[in-house]
Amino acid sequence: MRLPEELQIYHDPLESLQKLISRLNHRGVVIGGIAASILGEARYTEDLDAMFLLSVKDVSQFLEAAKQEGIESRINDAEGFAKKNRILLLRHMITNTNIDISLGILTFEEEVVERSVLHEFDEALQIRLPSPEDLIIMKAIAHRPKDYGDIRTLVIKYQDLDYKRIERWVKDFAEVLETPNLWPEIKRILESGP
Repeated sequence: MRLPEELQIYHDPLESLQKLISRLNHRGVVIGGIAASILGEARYTEDLDAMFLLSVKDVSQFLEAAKQEGIESRINDAEGFAKKNRILLLRHMITNTNIDISLGILTFEEEVVERSVLHEFDEALQIRLPSPEDLIIMKAIAHRPKDYGDIRTLVIKYQDLDYKRIERWVKDFAEVLETPNLWPEIKRILESGP
């Protein structure tokens, strides 16, 4: 597989991000727009997103490991911000690419990492990505217009999706987020098919 031309500008930060994932025993996965662009259809994305199974008490060690891969904080008191918001706002220093790291602790996030797959590209680049189902669930949680577009693309591209898994988790998150219309909206997209 080849990294789509539109995404070549992210080659180096993705390579550094994957090295960080490997360094931390593959307890992370690339998510967000870049994952949707690789698994679905290439589209513009402003930054890179990843999720790591990481406790807030381990943020300091994580930042040290990230620094060794050329990824550093882009705000003051990144550690304090992460402890409050469960997200690290970082930057790939060489390319000035922003990287947002979510700190995962939920059962769903553990499953995302366990089910993730390492994708290899012909330019010796490897990227750990979620399954299409798990990416659809994450996109449903965000439920912005561009996320719905990504879901439509994934539904068209992947004919053998595990709809029961998607339904289970979207319904669970809809309840927690108090968004009762979330599952009916996602179900409509899933049923529209290719």
